[in-house]
Amino acid sequence: MRLFSIIIPVYNRPEEMDELLQSLTLQTYQHFEIIVVEDGSTKDCSAVVEKYRTSFSAIHYFKKENTGQGLSRNFGFEKASGDFFIVFDSDVLLPEHYLEAVNRSIEVNGWDAFGGPDRSHESFTPIQKAISYAMTSPFTTGGIRGNKKHLGTFHPRSFNMGISKSVWESTGGYIITRMGEDIEFSIRILRSGFKVGLIEEAYVFHKRRTDFIQFFKQLHFFGRARINIARFYPEELKPVHCIPAIFVTMVVFFFFIGLGIPVIGALYSFGIMVFASVIGIDASLQYQNVKVGLYSIGAAFIQLSAYGIGFISEAWSEWRNPQKERNQALLQQRLANSKHNNI
Repeated sequence: MRLFSIIIPVYNRPEEMDELLQSLTLQTYQHFEIIVVEDGSTKDCSAVVEKYRTSFSAIHYFKKENTGQGLSRNFGFEKASGDFFIVFDSDVLLPEHYLEAVNRSIEVNGWDAFGGPDRSHESFTPIQKAISYAMTSPFTTGGIRGNKKHLGTFHPRSFNMGISKSVWESTGGYIITRMGEDIEFSIRILRSGFKVGLIEEAYVFHKRRTDFIQFFKQLHFFGRARINIARFYPEELKPVHCIPAIFVTMVVFFFFIGLGIPVIGALYSFGIMVFASVIGIDASLQYQNVKVGLYSIGAAFIQLSAYGIGFISEAWSEWRNPQKERNQALLQQRLANSKHNNI
């Protein structure tokens, strides 16, 4: 029977860890171990883990200095004994069938690595549901991943991602700890010739951020991360990744042009209203809740603008001093590879 090692890095989120572990107690496939990696937290979850000590056949808890999620996952990989390693963010909940769906799909498809989509849970607040909508809607760039109709090659993301032990041994895991670490890792897995797939039935309920300020900061960081990935793989920067930056540029440009040219201003306002109406109506129908629909308008604009601003700011940094930024990226890569070779 295939053993799964579930690796969960956590930083100052004991309440989320409690909810995630509770969802793991309900899994229909029971052959797994849990490895919780406390990444330098000041508010640790040791008591939460102890609470579930008798609920699982194997749950391991480690505390370490703060190094960020990528290197903390590597730490978990080193401690794991399973055939497959699955990484989750601490802010997810699992449906009861998750591991069973993963195991079945590996049997049928022979995946070496995989990822799954995210969904909104009925217990989420209206703002959380709106944020989930913005991150998965076909009317925002969030809709280009996590389904069979996504654009381009599927790259698993670390909120819901699995790799075989052989992938870990061959690649050395993450070579950067933040700023797009999961996409960089996925690219290397694919380029190493491993078979990577999307398991749509292996979805998680991803809580993400609980307010719009936190959501803006997160998406701003995601925009910066896309440029950081391009430092390692310039050819992986696709036109679709520039859409939020184009959106921000167009909004600013047409706003100021519209101030001086009434016709342009009217068309600009009409376009914004149409886009907002489509988002609001679609989200309201999807969740059967007008309040969620209204919040989704704000979430969609934040998703596009925050990502776009982050993308532009990091691109500006790259343009000003490209050699310095790329040398730093390559140094991270060499150090990580050297550490793995010495394991």
